Amino acid sequence: MLRKIDKKSMGVSNLGWLESRFHFSFAEYRDPQRMNFGVLRVLNDDIIHPQGGFGMHPHHDMEIVSYVIDGEITHKDSLGNSETLQRYDVQFMTAGTGIVHSEYNMNSDQALRLLQLWIFPQKKKLPVNYGSHRYTKEQMYNQLLKIVSSVKGDSPVKINQDVSIFVSELEQGKSLVYEIQSDRQIYYVQIEGVSKVNELTLDHGDALEVVEEKLLKIYAQEHTHLLFVEMADE
Repeated sequence: MLRKIDKKSMGVSNLGWLESRFHFSFAEYRDPQRMNFGVLRVLNDDIIHPQGGFGMHPHHDMEIVSYVIDGEITHKDSLGNSETLQRYDVQFMTAGTGIVHSEYNMNSDQALRLLQLWIFPQKKKLPVNYGSHRYTKEQMYNQLLKIVSSVKGDSPVKINQDVSIFVSELEQGKSLVYEIQSDRQIYYVQIEGVSKVNELTLDHGDALEVVEEKLLKIYAQEHTHLLFVEMADE
């Protein structure tokens, strides 16, 4: 079963310094039919304008993954971590018992765009953890790259939930096929470009729920950048 989520049906917010598209209910956007997809609770497509950002604020009992699309994000937290990440980089937090952090676009002229994903952890009150990993375009160009896995998985970034997150950047006319196990489901995001996914056309910003399918077939109708989260079919 395939369910296309048109970007026009998603929640949106514009605070001036921050523009957001909400895939699921978040902040002032509330839709009882769009609360989560499996263990994926939040997926926000954020644009933070130059010199804007989130001041220190708390999180707990959530696995948080950010994927940088454009610009630079500067992170600081209550563990003493401080760093700046760029396109293709991933940061992750096990908020667990509680962490306070800030996220800013310190650039004076370039906007920051990132996807932020909140994933329910396998259990609450986990020890707090923060980390990041720098990926390159070459690692994902015309192929799938697993950027996040469970703690038992094989990705450099590991979180406390049975999920895998893949990304790819495809040239126009290129295609990929991903085999889906019988007990798994996928949430797919068209980050940039246009692609045909299992015969459905997705424009940039659109998403797709993939349930009870055997294959994920992706064809780049134009230069394409994509991300999908594979998880247990609950």
